[in-house]
Amino acid sequence: MPYPICANAMPFDVRSIAASRSLRRLAWFLLCASPLLPAQVHGTPPSAAHLTVDPADIVTPVSPTLYGMMTEEINHSYDGGLYAELIQNRAFRTSWVGVEHWDLVRCGDAAASMDVDRSAGPSSALPQSLRLTVHEASPGNEAGIGNSGYWGIGLRPHTTYKGSFYAKVDDPAIGPVTASLISDTTGAVLAKARIALIPGPWSRYQYTLTTAAIAPSSANHLQLTVAHPGSLWLQLVSLMPPTFHDRPNGNRSDLMERMAGLHPKFLRLPGGNYLEGDTLLDWYNWKTTIGPLVDRPGHQAPWTYYSSDGLGLLEFLEWCEDLKVEPVLAVYAGYALRGQHIAPGKDLEPFVQSALDEVEYVTGDTSTKWGAERAKDGHPVPFPLHYIEIGNEDWFDKSGSYDARFAQFAKALRKRFPQFKLIATAPVKESSAEEQPDVLDDHYYKPPAEMMDFVHHYDNAPRTGPKIFVGEWASMSGTPTPNFASALGDAAWMTSLERNSDLIVMAAYAPLLVNVCPGALQWTPDLIGFDAMRTYASPSYYAQSLFAEHLGYGTPRSSLAGTGDRFFYSATVGSHDHVLHLKLVNASNSDQALSIELHGVSAVHTATVISLHGASYAATNSMQDPNLIVPKTTTAHVPAGGWQHTVPALTIQVIDIPIS
Repeated sequence: MPYPICANAMPFDVRSIAASRSLRRLAWFLLCASPLLPAQVHGTPPSAAHLTVDPADIVTPVSPTLYGMMTEEINHSYDGGLYAELIQNRAFRTSWVGVEHWDLVRCGDAAASMDVDRSAGPSSALPQSLRLTVHEASPGNEAGIGNSGYWGIGLRPHTTYKGSFYAKVDDPAIGPVTASLISDTTGAVLAKARIALIPGPWSRYQYTLTTAAIAPSSANHLQLTVAHPGSLWLQLVSLMPPTFHDRPNGNRSDLMERMAGLHPKFLRLPGGNYLEGDTLLDWYNWKTTIGPLVDRPGHQAPWTYYSSDGLGLLEFLEWCEDLKVEPVLAVYAGYALRGQHIAPGKDLEPFVQSALDEVEYVTGDTSTKWGAERAKDGHPVPFPLHYIEIGNEDWFDKSGSYDARFAQFAKALRKRFPQFKLIATAPVKESSAEEQPDVLDDHYYKPPAEMMDFVHHYDNAPRTGPKIFVGEWASMSGTPTPNFASALGDAAWMTSLERNSDLIVMAAYAPLLVNVCPGALQWTPDLIGFDAMRTYASPSYYAQSLFAEHLGYGTPRSSLAGTGDRFFYSATVGSHDHVLHLKLVNASNSDQALSIELHGVSAVHTATVISLHGASYAATNSMQDPNLIVPKTTTAHVPAGGWQHTVPALTIQVIDIPIS
């Protein structure tokens, strides 16, 4: 995941400025609150500038995979976010405060206690459980446990929720268990189910809860109660709403629909810092994230909280499948965020083998060991793959070991899977061709003004070395999601991505998701905001969506003269629709008059003009006002040869002009 990049694009580690995570966070919030763009003043509009485009003269290709997504477990992006599970701490992990997010329920004069039994669990991955001991209980005076989810449990009318838990009981007289969804505000029971218990070893129980004509709300909680004395052991308590494409153990539909609206071509997975972990023990061991949920122990994620790994490697790949995008698979390469690394050579061999096994799990047919394992997990068909990234942000490794670590992975991967392109996360000094990357991953996080000043970074970059993957980037202004200053900086940067797409094969904004509830946020800004019930799209989201949806196959010859230094443009031509996609970004507080000359366009055409406008740099969308800044579509008549056009101040425009 991202760390700051200075103006000359060379990385530095925020850990050097702040030893603790809280201080690092404070440093970032201070950066995001600092002045980013000149104050708005009204001046004399500049004279008309001149833009010339020859749609028939294609000078460079545009990568068909240019725009995609990067995400990781940060801001409760997965647990409490995209992963649809509604129960927080379903495996009863403990901290100094006890079993977090679970409360003891004692109705009426019921008497009960709960504690963690570390000697009893349903699997080796989950060797402990919650023991509920009920001393006194009766109908109407039940005892049990309750969970309020991730800052509430979102419920909708006439909806069925699928619940399950593992339980062990010695005496069935304690049962049955009653599962209830209860309103926090009224105490009303919104849905209820009774689950009979079977004495003996651990068993998995399933049930459904269906709401009636209730008002949508997230102010709800789940209770599991019994009406008789006895002891009951519980583990892996789950409650799932309807999921996208009805995937078992799947994703939230509204967030998947938001991502589909970005028109992505790929998903970089499983993420940045999430791949590495804070220590060598916390690396993303993909083999512990597949198979039945009861066999997934979870692991400590680097952004302060524990990952359930309910969204594991297979779920990542199915996420790609559901959105019709390809994975960009990042494999762990032996570096941890606190500076530890695994020495190249014999010590690194198990991790190289893990990477080989992982690629086989993704792409192997059922005749292979790990392809068969994937089929056993429910997906016999291999997934498409073209790119493998080795590590993440290894420029932070001060030991200099990445050259040899990359080389060791590269030789093994190219020998076993020569068809794939390899991505390095830092420049590699090894001289052998087989030890060199095909693509280099660059990351940039800058205030909007600096991002605008950075748009020519790749214009004269060499085209003879590795291609470029801008695997993480964002203009840093606004919280928890970008404001319009960031949207303008992002759009300006994307004109550079398109102009240099013969070199830049892929790019992804980061971070993608943020749960906006208090306590869920670790990084700002983030592209899409959500809580337990709702989502909203930031101005930068709409800029991303417009640029990705209106992208041609090549950049035509063009030139611009007479504008100020906060006006940016891109032109691409569609190969199938024969449309000139013209992107215009006016980040100035003054309107920009523009004379547009189109060579070879000899007839009058009707162009579609889509505009994204902010009243100020600070203007933004929020959960309370999600549609303040949204694209608006009009049309314009384009005479033969060109026309006079004005781009309003603080406006991003996409103009589609038929050219045949």
